Amino acid sequence: MPRVVVIEGEDAAPEAVRPTVALLDRLGVDLEWVRPPIEDHDATRRAIDGSATTLFGATSGPSSWALFYLRWGRSTYANVRPTRWLPGFRSPLARPQGIDLVIVRENLEDLYVGVEGDLEALRPAGLGSPTLRRPVADVGPGRFALKVITERGAERVVRFAFELARRRRGSDRRAKVTCATKHNMLPQSDGLFRSIATDVASGYPDVAFETFIVDDFARRLVADPHALDVVVMPNLYGDILSDAAAGLVGGLGLAPSGCYGDGYAYFESVHGTAPDIAGRNVINPTATILSAAMMLDYLGFAEAARRLETAVTRVYAAGEHLTVDQGGTASTTTFCEAVAGQL
Repeated sequence: MPRVVVIEGEDAAPEAVRPTVALLDRLGVDLEWVRPPIEDHDATRRAIDGSATTLFGATSGPSSWALFYLRWGRSTYANVRPTRWLPGFRSPLARPQGIDLVIVRENLEDLYVGVEGDLEALRPAGLGSPTLRRPVADVGPGRFALKVITERGAERVVRFAFELARRRRGSDRRAKVTCATKHNMLPQSDGLFRSIATDVASGYPDVAFETFIVDDFARRLVADPHALDVVVMPNLYGDILSDAAAGLVGGLGLAPSGCYGDGYAYFESVHGTAPDIAGRNVINPTATILSAAMMLDYLGFAEAARRLETAVTRVYAAGEHLTVDQGGTASTTTFCEAVAGQL
């Protein structure tokens, strides 16, 4: 029986996590739920290390350290963020039908290594700027942030994206990977990411490959999202543009995600804790439910995952019990009851 750690998070996030856990229980999947005391860091780390996976809500404070451990402590380097339109989703587009793409975001590197400081600290290194034509330390006073792209980090996330594209391929879909970087302005860092992506692509002749400058990709994401399959990007671009992708189909309340490493994965909705609606029982739990479906797939319960996804699809298609963000009046509880009725 797989052991699953549940970390509900803060503000409105627990209001989405608790009914999601109840839905998984109704599916009859044998899971052992573990709820460690989040204030006890050692106990929580031990629980995570002894588990098969973690279902995480969203954090605005007390749980953030656990999220950092799940990410950097467990080396979950591939953040997978699907964007798929379903009938009933409140998309702002005239023709959202057929949007079905996945953004794979490198999850550990780039500017997220968290190295920042005063520009003066760079003076001993003697770093000069080719654009400013003077030492970087002389540009200040000001601050800097360090962008890190490693060969290993880029190679493993790109390979993950290609393997995912192969698994997604169907009779009506040719597998394709799109790489987006700012290699024209950052030839050493983003250029490395793009070069490695191109090298990896040569080992997947059955998967189409294309690469764009990230600002051009942003335009393509809005203008023709139907043309995209699997997209792989460095951390910052993937973080920003996956939120934009969610907006194409109806918002962050519909956006699930999973963070995968070589030996562990955890699952969380893309949205934040929504403190403005905490305690009101109106948060849209769809992202959390679909994240849980991704978790079931990861654990090997594919049939249960499809049942859960189908139940959500039917509720949206019926359109009778949708939350406020999707144009309805249903509470979180009412929506989850409707999903339970379709299991």
